[in-house]
Amino acid sequence: MHPTPTIRAPRGRWFVTALLGASTALTLPAPAALHAQAAAAMPANRLTIADYFNWQDVSNPQLSPDGQQILYTRTWIDGVNDKRESALWLMNADGTKNRFLVKGSSAQWSPDGTRIVYLASGEPGGSQIFVRWMDAEGATSQITRLVESPSGISWSPDGKHIAFQMQVPKRESWPLALPPAPKGAKWTEAPRVVTSVKYRADRQGFLPEGFSHLFVVSADGGAPRQVTSGDWNHGGGRWTPDGKALLFSGLRTDDWEYAWRESDVYRVDVTTGAVTQLTTRKGPDSNPTPSPDGRLIAYTGYDSTSATWQDASLYVMDADGGNVRNLTASLDRSPGDLTWAPDGRGIYFTVQNEGASNLHYVSLAGQHRAITTGAHMLGVSDMGKSGLVVGTRSTPTEPNDLVAFDVRTPTQLRKLTHVNGDLLAGKQLASTEEIWYTSVDGMRIQGWIVKPPDFDPAKKYPLMLEIHGGPHSMYNVGFSFARQDHAAHGYVLLYTNPRGSTGYGSAFGNAIKNAYPGKDYDDLMAGVDSVIKRGYIDDNRLYVFGCSGGGVLTSWIVGQTNRFSAASANCPVTNWLSFVGTTDGPSWYRNFEKFPWEDPSEHLRRSPLMYVGNVKTPTMLMTGVMDLRTPMPQTEEYYEALKVLKVPTAMVRFNNEWHGTSSTPSNFLRTQAFLRSWFERWKAPPGKPGGAPISQE
Repeated sequence: MHPTPTIRAPRGRWFVTALLGASTALTLPAPAALHAQAAAAMPANRLTIADYFNWQDVSNPQLSPDGQQILYTRTWIDGVNDKRESALWLMNADGTKNRFLVKGSSAQWSPDGTRIVYLASGEPGGSQIFVRWMDAEGATSQITRLVESPSGISWSPDGKHIAFQMQVPKRESWPLALPPAPKGAKWTEAPRVVTSVKYRADRQGFLPEGFSHLFVVSADGGAPRQVTSGDWNHGGGRWTPDGKALLFSGLRTDDWEYAWRESDVYRVDVTTGAVTQLTTRKGPDSNPTPSPDGRLIAYTGYDSTSATWQDASLYVMDADGGNVRNLTASLDRSPGDLTWAPDGRGIYFTVQNEGASNLHYVSLAGQHRAITTGAHMLGVSDMGKSGLVVGTRSTPTEPNDLVAFDVRTPTQLRKLTHVNGDLLAGKQLASTEEIWYTSVDGMRIQGWIVKPPDFDPAKKYPLMLEIHGGPHSMYNVGFSFARQDHAAHGYVLLYTNPRGSTGYGSAFGNAIKNAYPGKDYDDLMAGVDSVIKRGYIDDNRLYVFGCSGGGVLTSWIVGQTNRFSAASANCPVTNWLSFVGTTDGPSWYRNFEKFPWEDPSEHLRRSPLMYVGNVKTPTMLMTGVMDLRTPMPQTEEYYEALKVLKVPTAMVRFNNEWHGTSSTPSNFLRTQAFLRSWFERWKAPPGKPGGAPISQE
């Protein structure tokens, strides 16, 4: 089934070509044009980008208080308007009677199950808070009419109020002795005055002057009331079980703007606004979650450290902040999605480990165990009083769907939705093989090989090395439409988690401290060697690409080796010296041991631009024109250097994109098509017949 409130995009190559743009289709070089013809001739049982505009996703399943129904968000693509849309759907807990409810997202049941609260577009504009009655009448009320967008909505325990988070503007007064403008004058818009340390953010642009505060509003509607105050940001907002206070994380200190990875847990009285600080140690504490009886608070954090990556631990403390104890000191993985057991004797949480995500449990005595196991990405969003768990699950060959299981019998997991079942019917998908290999220093590295449908080990296939960003993040075993599409076109893909990745402990994540890029390059090359030794890779057709941290390493790789036939460094950092002061925050000044004005040597030594003189590999660059994380000048610096050196290159500037090139649906298609178009031009590495020449002087 498909949501009724949308227009489904027609299938077929003509629609994809139209979205890519007429100029793109008309200017494809001969190799890419031939590739497009090959794509058209592909077997009908392959998943390709022509299917993308029929793709759907599910998220945030929420159990009704009686455990009988599940409310969830369903997302699809509006191909006509080139955007994603979300709606709330409802089903019985066994997966039956699945139906569209209302457009919106971020839904929560009221404590008595009679209503839901959610976010949707409303008057006077933007996102607003709505309440819908879950009876036969289904009446809906817009609760707020805010100028700023609310987030983090939650019901009070008695169902009478809704808490939310919202930005409160605060403008600094600048008295200027200016003469009045002449009558009819059209003066240039006044300048923007910036005084904050962090004044802009990717996907937001310039940040509004002001602070994030907690509010409450009557569930029947009315004027919202601001609960927190002061020139600080307040994150979260979890009700205490007695409904008298909200728990949040923040940093209410005089020098909060200059703190690095610092936060504490606080409680604010919703009636008086009195704030009590509950944690005081140096380091980040967040995610406060009260126990069912309100006597304890669980939260995550770690002691302050100079490590670039440190896994958090799960702590509990008394409601007044006393008697703190670490429940997961020996786990060395970061807990997520904290959920108290209904009996209050322990806490359930998700753990990402070695490319997978599973549910774990720890008792208040610190006894820890895994509840689920398996090579999948399992996300848990709610648990009923009976122990029924609902969440989402994905594998390399199974897209995201809703699942449910009893926490006492976790192996009996039930899939409740098949939102892409009709699209995948009859499709032959690529297979994914997990590998482990040894890199320098004896470091064991995990990766995955994606093999095309009808894979034949006796044949030779071109290889794409895909590199993740971060650099502290984790590639996983979740379904990837992009990889399936590339594999359907006859490529083998390798993706790995080199040192610096998360999911392998603090030491592994911190292994690139003051040394990025560094030995993570060796880890990637060892992975390529490992796959080539299997005998089915055409080592004349090796390609490499990645975005963000993957763009950093791609531009680094082509300055270290000529083994790749072509590369695409997407949204890269190529010059640490010019990057640290132009990205969307000051934390990257801490990427190396010393500030660049104290000693620029490490910033230079780790910059791919310093090795551009070695590059012979044809290297394309793709970056969003609005990118504030790895701003466009990083791409431009590298592009100009490649052009001066006469290295084959192209700069692809993606419109309507912040960091990354695929958030807009049509740009996802373009990213896929540009990658393969570029790679198809180059059939051998530099210096070999058909490859880029070693010298172009």
